[in-house]
Amino acid sequence: MGYIHCCGALRKTRTFRLVPQIGFLICEVDVLTKCPTCGHMVVQLTKITSDGDVVTVRKTNQKAENFFERLKQDILYEIVHIKYTNYYGRFYLNYNEYGVIKRCYSNLSNMKLGTDQNLDSKSFGKKEKITRKKSI
Repeated sequence: MGYIHCCGALRKTRTFRLVPQIGFLICEVDVLTKCPTCGHMVVQLTKITSDGDVVTVRKTNQKAENFFERLKQDILYEIVHIKYTNYYGRFYLNYNEYGVIKRCYSNLSNMKLGTDQNLDSKSFGKKEKITRKKSI
C-alpha cells in the first residue's frame, strides 16, 4: 500500500511490483482507482536506477487507464502490508482487597493463582496410586 498526492492530500493506493526494465533495479506502480475528492484515476510509476536515481511517471484519467492496461502484463505481485496485533499484556485482573476492588496490571502468565504456598514441595505434583479390590 502506497500513497499518491492528489487534491492536496495523500491518498492510499494499491501498489504493484513490476518486472524491472533494463537499467533499473526496482519498478513499482501505485494505482488510485478513484480519488474521493475529484474522482480522477491516478497511476504513478516509480523506477530506481542502478545509480540510485528515482524516476517517476504520473498519468491521470483516460491516459492513466491506458497506461495501467499496458503495465498489467508486467505485474509480478501486489505489495500488501500485514498488520500484526499483539494482545499480550493488555489484560488486567480485578481483585478485592479489604472491600476495595482493585486492578492488577502485572503479567498474568507469571501469577500463581489458586496455588497454596504452604504445600510440602516434595509431595506437590505427585499422584497417589489408587488400587481396587477385585470382586470374585
